[in-house]
Amino acid sequence: MSWLSRLAERQIQKARLRGQLQGLEGEGKPLPDRPGDAFVSPGDALGFRIMADAGVLPEEITLKKQAAAQRARLAGLTDEAARKAAQAELARLEMRQAIAEESRRKFLR
Repeated sequence: MSWLSRLAERQIQKARLRGQLQGLEGEGKPLPDRPGDAFVSPGDALGFRIMADAGVLPEEITLKKQAAAQRARLAGLTDEAARKAAQAELARLEMRQAIAEESRRKFLR
């Protein structure tokens, strides 16, 4: 066990003995199921979780939802002109999403 792990364990033990770990939000409940966290880095997952708890969505997630809604709209269109316009809008949303994702990656480097 590394010195950092021992230090962390010692601090957790002190807090437990002082009763500082009792009555916390979610105590005794199972951890929430977050299967999507497996596909992003732990840092990104934590950041997304903090924003979600605050009721804020990153731009890339908002754009992802908009693109999914646009795909559903596109699937129901039969008029060729309307389909072409919907496809252009979908391409625009997907491009903005890719830009937002790349911006986040560059920012976190």
